[in-house]
This record gives sequence, structure tokens and C-alpha cells, in this order.
Amino acid sequence: QVQLVESGGGSVQAGGSLTLSCAASGNSWSRYYCMGWFLQAPGKEREGVATIVGDKIISYSDSVKGRFIISKDNAKNTLHLQMGSLKPEDSGMYYCVADSCSWCTDGWCYGSGGELADKYRGHGTQVTVS
Repeated sequence: QVQLVESGGGSVQAGGSLTLSCAASGNSWSRYYCMGWFLQAPGKEREGVATIVGDKIISYSDSVKGRFIISKDNAKNTLHLQMGSLKPEDSGMYYCVADSCSWCTDGWCYGSGGELADKYRGHGTQVTVS
């Protein structure tokens, strides 16, 4: 099993910054998993935000490119998302995901059959930008 626990959400004014973290654990955890963040806003479809494979293969959705930075601390099994120049449309629940994958693009990772690589997911952390 794999457990993902997000933290760092909160309320911030537009233009502000937040850093989210996701701590991974469990006997099935692998540092080689593709990891990422997605946003679920009320009444909207979930939106891929950012992904990272290894330490250098990174993708972002167009909506956050240039404002958010995803990174991973393999020694601590922790994923981070530095969020800057926040906008009200960035509000919602942010979830950390992890899975094996074949490729990542535009903030999502996919398996070999084109399915979303999101086998493991945390409970989310709320971000509110006003």
C-alpha cells in the first residue's frame, strides 16, 4: 500500500504564495513513481497541475506555467508544489497522486494504454485565493 498525505493549504490573497507538500509512505512506495498534483474546484472537472518523473522530467498545465514549481525530495519521500502569483481561479482542493507511468504532459501522467496514472491519491489540501 501507498499513503499520500498533503499539507500546506490555506487562504491567501491574490498575488500571494503557498507551498504544498505531499508525504509518501507505505510498503509499496517507490521513489520511481511518477508524481503530480491535480486541482478539483467546485463544479469543475479536475485539472492536472504539475507532474514530475525522477528529478528532471517535469510538466505543467498552461494555466500554472511560470507561476508554480514542482519538486521532489527523494530522501524524505516528499513532493512539493511552490505556488506563486496566485489567482482566485487557483482555488480548490489540491490532490497529490502517484503511479507508474509511460509519459507526462500538461500536468498529467499516463499509463501505457493512455489511462491516467493516478493509482494512489491523497485526501487533498484546500487552497483558497481571494
